[in-house]
Amino acid sequence: MNIEELRDYCLQKAGATEGLPFGEETLVFKVGEKIFLLIGLEQGNRFNVKCDPERAIALREQHEEVQPGFHMNKKHWNTVFMDGRLTFKELHELIDHSYELVFNSLPQVKRAEIASL
Repeated sequence: MNIEELRDYCLQKAGATEGLPFGEETLVFKVGEKIFLLIGLEQGNRFNVKCDPERAIALREQHEEVQPGFHMNKKHWNTVFMDGRLTFKELHELIDHSYELVFNSLPQVKRAEIASL
């Protein structure tokens, strides 16, 4: 997966938006104004996603491409390298999981608003 494919995949999610709130070097994807994925534009081979803490530990043990979140809360965020052995399906599952965690944390009114888009 490359950065363009990642961007396209993220923007297919209901209510997903992109922006550069931390400067021109970090592309951020949000749902309901909450971040579900960040990617550095300079390197472009890794991204940060939110993850259930127990699942995060298991993923890190199973895949060397999944590391504790760089510059993030390491309990809840993983850094995922796209240039390793993870398949497109596995990368999509990690993105989906992050999106769902963030989406489900939104107030019901906001979730309903996004779901109706």
